[in-house]
Amino acid sequence: MFNKILIANRGEIALRIIRTCREMGIKTVAVYSTADRESLHVRFADEAVCIGPPQSSESYLSIPRIMAAVEITNADAVHPGYGFLAENADFAEVCLEYGIKFIGPTPEQIRKMGDKITAKETMIAAQVPVVPGSGGLLQDVPAGKKQAKEVGYPIILKATAGGGGKGMRIVWKEEDFESAWNTARMEAKASFSNDGIYMEKYIEEPRHIEFQIVGDQYGKVIHLSERDCSIQRRHQKLVEECPSPFMTDELREKMGNAAVKAGEAIKYEGVGTIEFLVDKYRNFYFMEMNTRIQVEHPVTEEVIDFDLIKEQIKIAAGEPITGGNRYPQMHAMECRINAEDPNFDFRPSPGKITSFHSSKGHGVRVDTHVYAGYTIPPYYDSMIAKLICRARTREECIRKMERALDEFIIEGPKTTVSFHQKLMKDENFRKGDFNTSFLNDFNFKD
Repeated sequence: MFNKILIANRGEIALRIIRTCREMGIKTVAVYSTADRESLHVRFADEAVCIGPPQSSESYLSIPRIMAAVEITNADAVHPGYGFLAENADFAEVCLEYGIKFIGPTPEQIRKMGDKITAKETMIAAQVPVVPGSGGLLQDVPAGKKQAKEVGYPIILKATAGGGGKGMRIVWKEEDFESAWNTARMEAKASFSNDGIYMEKYIEEPRHIEFQIVGDQYGKVIHLSERDCSIQRRHQKLVEECPSPFMTDELREKMGNAAVKAGEAIKYEGVGTIEFLVDKYRNFYFMEMNTRIQVEHPVTEEVIDFDLIKEQIKIAAGEPITGGNRYPQMHAMECRINAEDPNFDFRPSPGKITSFHSSKGHGVRVDTHVYAGYTIPPYYDSMIAKLICRARTREECIRKMERALDEFIIEGPKTTVSFHQKLMKDENFRKGDFNTSFLNDFNFKD
């Protein structure tokens, strides 16, 4: 087992990793930018190293600065968390070259699943269902139009190096193809320095359902059931839950088997997520793989009583997986509390928190790094807390979440608490009648 792990991240995920490491008797190193000097992950780590100014490119995304921190603290492993360098194959490779264990998949596995075209080809070879599409990068507008006609409109153009909804455009008819193509390429180039575009059939009224998988260094892969992530705004998840209200036992078995096949196809090591689109007829299609821990991992932890961070560390240390696939025993739901103003198109709302009271009680969990007096910096993701509730049924879970949201007090910056309160009262949401377009017509304002 490792003696000391450096956490190449910030905020709540860094604090989450520190807590598990402490329980495992492993020392931790926090890295931080000057903007995060007062963050709790800095306070609770055994050691802390400032790696640069607030800009991510000069701190949390700087491989040389992070590796320098590894060297001066004599850490023997690096946990990347999520975001930043978590799915950066070059970073994983540098760690490998210096004899530092990267707690995650191999550089080759990251590359294979990080490029969406390669990932899709890998899934086709593994006989995992994929969305019909171009089967590769589109070369130009005429070729794109020809293939779109073969697939059938509507189609969606996607950046091959994309994520977070960047470089994506839905095209409903041929005359709109060229303008969508130009816009998607420009956005992809600006966001990822890669303007490669591919095409897929646009699945109408889809659910976004992902499967948590775990693979060890000896070829064994298991799944830990699903999470429904369909409540999204601009392709950004806001609420996640397990079990999915759309799921059946038969569908769970089929999707779980496909997720395991996907992991086995690349001999996946670590925890990861296979993401699917599921149409209204319960046909499912591979969308992408996240080769890291997910923001919403507590949902899975709560329904199967399983520490995913601990499992990541054990696998990285060479321990085999014990047992088989796991299935939900409870219902859990996570609401992401962001420093954003729902009344003004979710405008970021950084600033000082003057009062903070997190919800408590049976079946209520809050993952956060903030406190009264903490100043939310404007440089990073706006998420400041995750509120997770667990109960025996979905109905009980929603009622518990309503109570927990009413108790959640954050004064100073605007937050998305009010949005979640409205959502929990929505009749269609309570019935489980929603898909990824659900929030398009939702009234976010108070």
